Amino acid sequence: MSSVALLGADGTSTRLELAPPPPDPRPAHAPRTREVFAAAHVVPRAWADNTPGAPAELDWDATLAFRRHVWSWGLGVADAMDTAQRNMGLDWAATTELIRRSAAAAREVGGPLVVGVNTDHVAEPVIPLDAVIDAYLTQLEVAEDAGAGVVLMASRHLARAAESAADYERVYRAVLDRAGAPVVLHWLGDAFDAQLAGYFGPAGSTGADWRAAAETVQRIIGENLAKVRGIKMSLLDAEAERVVRAGLPAPARLYTGDDYHYVELIEGGRDVDGVQRHSDALLGAFAAVAPRAAVALAALDDGDTARYRAVLAPTEALARQVFAAPTPYYKTGVAFLSWLNGHQSAFQLVGGLHAGRGLVHLSELVRLADAAAALESPDLAAERWGALLRVNGIEA
Repeated sequence: MSSVALLGADGTSTRLELAPPPPDPRPAHAPRTREVFAAAHVVPRAWADNTPGAPAELDWDATLAFRRHVWSWGLGVADAMDTAQRNMGLDWAATTELIRRSAAAAREVGGPLVVGVNTDHVAEPVIPLDAVIDAYLTQLEVAEDAGAGVVLMASRHLARAAESAADYERVYRAVLDRAGAPVVLHWLGDAFDAQLAGYFGPAGSTGADWRAAAETVQRIIGENLAKVRGIKMSLLDAEAERVVRAGLPAPARLYTGDDYHYVELIEGGRDVDGVQRHSDALLGAFAAVAPRAAVALAALDDGDTARYRAVLAPTEALARQVFAAPTPYYKTGVAFLSWLNGHQSAFQLVGGLHAGRGLVHLSELVRLADAAAALESPDLAAERWGALLRVNGIEA
C-alpha cells in the first residue's frame, strides 16, 4: 500500500495511505439508458515552447491515447471543447488537426465523437452578426468534412454582437440550416467564461437572468428541431437545468455539463411540471473519472440506483474541487489526474496553464481522488505526487 503526504494551507503535512483500486470489472457494454460524452483535454509536447500565446504543439500519441482510454470504457468523447482549452491556448491550427485526428481515431475504434464548432479562429474581437454566421460555417465545414458530430459552442463573438434574443435566433437559424446532421447546442455559463455572461439573453443581461435566456433556447430548438440533437447546459445550477429540461421539445436531449450536480441530474427525478426526466451527459469531469463513471452507469442501466450513487457520488466531491473557482482553471485538475493515472508523461497543459492551481489545491485532489477510487494505479500516483512535492522543495 502506498503512502502520500497531504499539504495543509499552512504548509504542514499529514500522511494518507492510498486505497487499492476497486476490483470492479470493466462493463461489458456502453451505457444503454444514457448518452454520455467525456470532454477530453489535450496533452502538449513536454519539450515544446508551451508559453502563453505560443502556437499549441500537441503530443498526438498521448492526446489520442487518452481518447482511446475513454472509448475503451464505453463513453463517448467530446473533443475540441473548452476542456481542450478552446479560447485558453488551443489555436485554430491545432484545433483543426485535433478534429481530424480524433475523427479518424473514432472511426478506427467505433467510438462516439462530437467536436466543438466555434468562431474563435477570427482574430477581431468584435464582428457583425453576418460575420459570426460565416465564422461558424467555416468551422462547421471542417468538422463535417472530418466526419465528426458537432457541438455548436457558445461564441464570444456572438455574445458581444447580439443585442436581443432575436439576434441569437437569427444566427442559430442560419447556421443550423446549413448543418448536415443534427447538432448539440452549447450553453456555457459565466463561471466558465466571463465573456459569455448573459448568453442567449438581451444585451446587458447576466448569468442570473437565465429564465429569459432559457425561453430563447427553447424557441431556437423548437423552430429547428430537425437540426438539433439537444443542448449541453453548463450553468452549475441544477434548478435551471431542470427547468430547461422540462421545456425541451421532444426528442431533444439535455446533456448535463453541470460538474457540481451531475449525480442527481443523470439519475433523474420529477421536474417542475411533475414529469419524471433525466439528463444525458457531456462532462469534463468524466474525462477525469471515466472508469468510475462507466461502472456507475452500468449499474444505472441495471436499475441499481443505490450502486450507481455509491460509485458516482464520491466522484462529484472530486469534481467540485477540480471545478472550484476560478472555474476556468479546471483544466489543471483534469491534466493533473491524467498525469497521476499515467495517461501522460508530464504534468503540463498548453500555454503553461498547469500553473493555474497551487500545491494545496492539488493535494486535496489527491485526497478526493483516493476517496473516489479514481486513482487507477495508486503506486504510480504516489510516486508522481511525491516527485512533484520534492521538485517544489517539499520533502514529505
